[in-house]
Amino acid sequence: MAPRPAALLCLVVLGAALVAALALTTPWQPLGNDAATVEADPRLDFTTGEIAREVGYHDAARPPALAGLVVGLVASGLLGLTPLGARVVGAAGRLGGNRWPLTVALGAVAISLVLLAIRLPFAARRELLRRRVGLSTQDWPGWAVDVAKGTAVGAVLLCVVLLALFLAVRRSPDFWWAYAAVAAAGLVVVVSFGYPVVVEPIFNRFTPMADGPVRDSLLELAERDGVEVDDVLVADASRRTTALNAYVSGIGATRRIVVYDTLVRTATPSEVRLVVAHELGHVAENDVRDGTVLGALGAAAAMPLLFLLLSWPPLLGRSGVTDLRDPRSLALVAFLITAVTTVTGPVQALVSRRVEARADIHSLELTRDPETFVDAERRLALHNLADLEPNQVLQALFASHPSTPERIALARAWARRAGQPVPAGRAEPRR
Repeated sequence: MAPRPAALLCLVVLGAALVAALALTTPWQPLGNDAATVEADPRLDFTTGEIAREVGYHDAARPPALAGLVVGLVASGLLGLTPLGARVVGAAGRLGGNRWPLTVALGAVAISLVLLAIRLPFAARRELLRRRVGLSTQDWPGWAVDVAKGTAVGAVLLCVVLLALFLAVRRSPDFWWAYAAVAAAGLVVVVSFGYPVVVEPIFNRFTPMADGPVRDSLLELAERDGVEVDDVLVADASRRTTALNAYVSGIGATRRIVVYDTLVRTATPSEVRLVVAHELGHVAENDVRDGTVLGALGAAAAMPLLFLLLSWPPLLGRSGVTDLRDPRSLALVAFLITAVTTVTGPVQALVSRRVEARADIHSLELTRDPETFVDAERRLALHNLADLEPNQVLQALFASHPSTPERIALARAWARRAGQPVPAGRAEPRR
């Protein structure tokens, strides 16, 4: 079969497999129709002043966030769809003697640094706003170090992806997409399970939680949930943020409960327990496994799609390169990867919101404590300055979690279905 029809057939098959996996693994209605019986009204649980505070913050923070996203995408497009990117990569490649592996590696770093420089003012503006409202505890040197670490991790991943891609292109110009699809799926699996062990320690220090009632309670909760946990760790999140959070990471013998030190210091033991119960829900429901399968299928499907786009001469020609084997074409490849990721982002966000809602239900089933659930959600929202009245378009495009009022409404619906007292509103009485 000719390369393009073969790639198209592969794209259709992998796309169908991805759609089927999405349909089968996504909890589209985690509580059935019961969630609609309670209105998601922030004024039930938050005062006018509390809502005004988060609205003021988000009104200030949203423009630079959106501007940084748009400007970064436009800059990536300019590098990929004009000869500018090829010139940047070519200049970087000359430092490595124009050998193609070094040109790809140095070009990926150069592209990453150019995009960082363009996005940096918007990121700095967001950091300044976070400091003004007390969300960030970092000084500028500490923030710069974290930005450098994040850029380095991203550049390394980009180098690995592009080196593997160009190796496949140079070995098999017509069918490189088949090899790349296998490699991309494998990389997703490696990153998914290796991230907690390799990347997390770059950004945080972890210490075992001291023996005591809280640690014993969390281990007992995990055991009752059937989740094998090796340890309970405390992350030093307070050196960069006041936000409250927890998560469960690792697999098998490396699985551990990780709790932010900010959460341990400010939340009640019952609230800590409930937050961890939510995270255990992701493990018990195999969300990491399902997410990895979906990610692997999506990455694999992206390769024949990439081939079909890159084998269109007018598109390749816009980058100032006539042959995909020329490593200077990596700016175009990087842009197309970014564009595909951006376009599929809303679907990923939709699935994530459903998965997070199921984890909320799991935590309620495990703790049987909707009162504490509402208290914990309220505390988390106030500390993290959650968006209590999100723009519905932006929520659909970018939000990975349901809004706090939606989560509280879900808890009240669960309590009603379970025959438990429905938690009352937490806002001050209206006059």
